Amino acid sequence: MFRIAIALSSCGLLWLAVSAAQQPPKPPAAAAPQTAAPAGKQDPQSLTFTTGVTEVIVPVTVRDEKGKFLSNLEAKDFVLLDEGRPQRITFFSHDQRQPIVVGFLIDMSNSMRIHWSKYQDAILELVWNLLPGDPRYRGYLISYANEAELLVNTTQNSEALAEKIRKMKPGGGAALFDAIYKACTSRQLVNGEPFEPRRVLIIVGDGHNSSGEKTMEEALEIAQRNLVTIYAMSTQAFGFDNADQGILEKLATETGGHVEYPLNNPYKDVSGYLSNPQDAGNYALTVGTGGYSAAISKGIIEAVAGISGEITTQYVLRYKPDIETDVKPKVFRRIEVKVPSLPTVKIHAKTGYYPNGVPQNGPASGGQ
Repeated sequence: MFRIAIALSSCGLLWLAVSAAQQPPKPPAAAAPQTAAPAGKQDPQSLTFTTGVTEVIVPVTVRDEKGKFLSNLEAKDFVLLDEGRPQRITFFSHDQRQPIVVGFLIDMSNSMRIHWSKYQDAILELVWNLLPGDPRYRGYLISYANEAELLVNTTQNSEALAEKIRKMKPGGGAALFDAIYKACTSRQLVNGEPFEPRRVLIIVGDGHNSSGEKTMEEALEIAQRNLVTIYAMSTQAFGFDNADQGILEKLATETGGHVEYPLNNPYKDVSGYLSNPQDAGNYALTVGTGGYSAAISKGIIEAVAGISGEITTQYVLRYKPDIETDVKPKVFRRIEVKVPSLPTVKIHAKTGYYPNGVPQNGPASGGQ
């Protein structure tokens, strides 16, 4: 009896072994989605930027007829439309100290030579204003001439950026679009992007692009896909035509930012200059004098305040798109923000977003 039991047991074990061998192998567990690691511990080569959209973030600036910020609005004052369809705002904030990660894109082409020392001071002021040493604020530095170069990766240390800025010298072409693309694909991420902190780019240049591989359409699309807001401080000098002015305006307007023109009119606060004719023109302030330099410096200081003030005082709206399922999917969805009770105010907000992932052969596929 004992031998029979052993035999049966051996047969059972043999049957189990054969059955196990015939079972198909289990598929490997699905890999967890990549997320941004805490600052300082990331491998830039392994980073991915968000492309699919389940929640849309819309930073909004509201100014009155005189250009002053309106800071007393509430969520109920806003109406947000996605392709004309009203959306329910699920998040609203007007925190005066909103977390941001800001990229400083500095034009180092030959066109920066004339007023470089003044812009150098302005860039340093922007860095110190927007990176006060608080971990909620981080930034990085990209220069662009014949090529775009990441000089300082994402950090909260403003002095690391300042040290590089002090050593920068203009010369060469202008790979602006490559610089925007690099800002969106080749730096360390901060945990929580692009919602907290938000993503901001500040371009200091004239909008000219004479080098590089990317086009304006590619640069704009990669910025929109990565929920970046672009601001610019134009270096266009007073009295000079700039065929590329529209480039900065388009990049800023489409992403919800704006352009400052500190050198646009250094004589705007000088009365009676038209009654002072001279060989150099009807200008009360002569180029090269202390009065002219003071006017230029004042314009740059006001531009710094305009950009840093807007970035840190914006309203932030979020919503989960309520989209009709029977409509044809759109590659790019248009949005609009209104304040119905104040029809005369000026609103800065991005014009839309990409709801789907990056196309395999599309212009934004490089860093996704």
